[in-house]
Amino acid sequence: MSTPIYLDHAATSWPKPASVQRAVYECMCHAGGNPGHGSHALSDAAAQIVFDCRCALAQAFGARPERVIFTGSTTHALNLAIHGALKKGDHVLCSDMEHNAVYRPLYALQKRGEIEFDTILSPAADPHVGAARIITDAAAKKKPNTRMLVCSHVSNIVSSVMPLSALGAFCKRHGMLFCVDAAQSAGHLPIHVKDMQIDMLCLPAHKGLYGLQGCGALILGESVELTPLIEGGNGVLSLSGEMPELPPERYEAGTLPTPAIAGLLAGIGEVNARGISTIAAKDRHLYDRARDMLARFEGVRVLAPHCRGSVLLFYHDRMPSDALGAELNRHGICVRAGFHCAALGHRTLGTPDAGAVRISFGMDTCPSDLDALYGALKDILL
Repeated sequence: MSTPIYLDHAATSWPKPASVQRAVYECMCHAGGNPGHGSHALSDAAAQIVFDCRCALAQAFGARPERVIFTGSTTHALNLAIHGALKKGDHVLCSDMEHNAVYRPLYALQKRGEIEFDTILSPAADPHVGAARIITDAAAKKKPNTRMLVCSHVSNIVSSVMPLSALGAFCKRHGMLFCVDAAQSAGHLPIHVKDMQIDMLCLPAHKGLYGLQGCGALILGESVELTPLIEGGNGVLSLSGEMPELPPERYEAGTLPTPAIAGLLAGIGEVNARGISTIAAKDRHLYDRARDMLARFEGVRVLAPHCRGSVLLFYHDRMPSDALGAELNRHGICVRAGFHCAALGHRTLGTPDAGAVRISFGMDTCPSDLDALYGALKDILL
């Protein structure tokens, strides 16, 4: 079987770099203990990997290592941030392009009568929406009880980018918490927690940082305190019924996924070696090539074509997205079709009832992959 053309990096990166594969294998062979839960060398080796990865994340995203909390995923991190910070009677602002990892926790809290939330503009549906209009919209919808603004840095269905620095400054001026979902931007665009005045940054290991599934991180700003989402043992203050007061242990109950953390550490090294600016420039180049290629097909429409980056969304006006995705799969092209766990985003874009097809790029995506996509679409659509 030939190697598939993989254009689904927004779901998870594949294949993993050789350095990540080696790091995971070496961890399982030589650091197989439970970090912080053993009195032996294998536990100490695992704890060192965890510490080194904390430091690497802190350096990459502008925070202190003790403010880096490992989670099971971005979704886990977002739930910890949202449930841990909000109280009954709070009001929340989120963008109109949020993934269900943000939308569903807010929806559930609102349905239970605990909070209210409103959406603010993003650049996705209108190329004329910039930072000034987004801030104006947020200011108009802010209430005296607005506790938090939460937004995806980059949408998971189109490459719309929210202005983090402007939003961070806005939140700071108004005494609001600023929570950022970096599921699609970590490893693709620069992010700095301190400079952008981010209070809670949520990110995955397995997408743009090239680690494994089952691992993510929540990076806290300096003054944020949360109610723990999960409670249990972590090797600290074992005789107490209370969780430790200080991060990261306060929020890390249970066994950490050390092999996945080892892979994340190696993945960060790969991204650093390539350089964020180089990766971002390549994403834009691939996007332009794919957008121009799709324009050659009658009946194909690219959504939010002004948003250039690692994610592109399109549909065909006569073929449902799931059928087109299945046909591409038969041609050896891996994409994702449907609604991509993004109810708000598809509503904002006005996606047709048959859904849309998403292609997304990684570090090693190359022009020949897009040429293969073009050839497959010619066979399917012409």
